[in-house]
Amino acid sequence: MPDAGDSRDRSLAAQYEAFPYPARDPRDETRRLFVGSPSHLREIDHWAFGAARPASLPLQALVAGCGTGDGAIMLATQLAQDGRPGQVVALDRSGAALGIARARAEARGLTNIVFEQRSLLDLPDADAGRFDYIDCCGVLHHLPDPLAALRGLERALAPGGAMGLMVYAPHGRTGVYMIQDALALLAPPDQAPTARLEVARRVMRHLPATAWLRANANFGDHVEGGDAGLYDLLLNPRDRAYTIADFLALLDGAGLEAAALMEPARYDPDLLLPDPRLRARAQALGAVERAMLAENLAGNMNTHVLYAVRTGAAPAAPDAMAPGAVPVARELPAEAIARQIAPDGTLPVAFGRLVVPMPLPSLARPILGLIDGHRPVGEILDALQSRGIARAKAEAGWAETWRALSRANRILLRPSA
Repeated sequence: MPDAGDSRDRSLAAQYEAFPYPARDPRDETRRLFVGSPSHLREIDHWAFGAARPASLPLQALVAGCGTGDGAIMLATQLAQDGRPGQVVALDRSGAALGIARARAEARGLTNIVFEQRSLLDLPDADAGRFDYIDCCGVLHHLPDPLAALRGLERALAPGGAMGLMVYAPHGRTGVYMIQDALALLAPPDQAPTARLEVARRVMRHLPATAWLRANANFGDHVEGGDAGLYDLLLNPRDRAYTIADFLALLDGAGLEAAALMEPARYDPDLLLPDPRLRARAQALGAVERAMLAENLAGNMNTHVLYAVRTGAAPAAPDAMAPGAVPVARELPAEAIARQIAPDGTLPVAFGRLVVPMPLPSLARPILGLIDGHRPVGEILDALQSRGIARAKAEAGWAETWRALSRANRILLRPSA
């Protein structure tokens, strides 16, 4: 637990009781499901477990710091929709946030989710059980000792388990910390949350045209999305951002390593370097340096998301060429992806506001038309061959399509039953 004298932590606790984040209305559950990374079930299957963990195995999941419930509701809903066994334990120390999350689960009729009001820092000393999957999204960067917290989560991880983690990134938050520093002078963290929010509103109404936050388009949902979003962005009493190198070092200190950065293509500098000489230089770098280069070139990463496993336990990459492998679209139907392919054969892939053209082979469209989440690769290749496409050409087209679209997190592999 944080030290009793940690005034910033007390302010943080008061913040999330006054302004549970993100702001959600349980009545909206009838019309939409918030989806994202980490903890999308298809991502967990593919990136965290290498599509090798059978779907019939119960998934015991922990959402450590669930807030108002986006990740927990998404995962529990997807398990229920797929008829998958398992349970989601949604943990948060904010009673106000848990109340909203619980109401959202009730609105959906979810029976595979339980709620616990306590800090994730209690886990090492509590009989919390061992979890196959742990989500800790948007939490570590607010804690007084992120490394100790991550080590505690690692101890709660079952053998062969995996985590989905998200922390803030600095470059895409340009301007945020300047305004945070200004508000710390005008509305110190020891003041009441409602009073601090009123000051923040006044500052934002008169923000100078030269303020860097005005030029940062990453935070429209925070700035215009109500009290909870504005408070979390600009008044959070403890907020640290990590470069990708910092984040990977944090994992290493907890005995963890990245199984996948999300999306892998986002950290590929080749997509940002059309100059062949520069691309050749980038290709000579190591994996971490290449990710650092992509972060520095793109300039718009405001978070880092990854799937982590214990050091040395990264799953083998699933074999997409195996005849029995079953490709599945992560979210957007494969046919819809095919319709997005430009006449020049590139797919526009958006990483925030950065849109990168990703080259695809000429067979990408017909291949995507055959991906329905049930048809295995062998049958897809047979279908292409029946259309007069040579087997070797069909295999090469699938291999190239798979490499591009899996790295973009568009097409993944399903686990076995």
